[in-house]
Amino acid sequence: MKYISITILAFATLCSVSCNKEKAAVDARADATKEAIDHRMDAVNTAAADATKQAYANAAIEKANIEAAKAAAQAQLDADKKKADADATAEKAKIDAAKN
Repeated sequence: MKYISITILAFATLCSVSCNKEKAAVDARADATKEAIDHRMDAVNTAAADATKQAYANAAIEKANIEAAKAAAQAQLDADKKKADADATAEKAKIDAAKN
């Protein structure tokens, strides 16, 4: 009877240790998976932040280009207005010269 109870105790201990090793392995895999996911999440957040910064930079560049085009168009319109005034003045001078 003594050997049977020792055998049963040894078997129970062996099963318990084996189960604990398996549980530890499962926990280790779960922790590794969570850590890998955290690293990927950090990479995604970093990429999104970089993309946001780039989008703001691109928007600023586009805004500057629009403002430059607007300024150039206004300058051209101002020049056209002055030319029209000069042409009108020249035409008036021609008419005055023809009268005299």
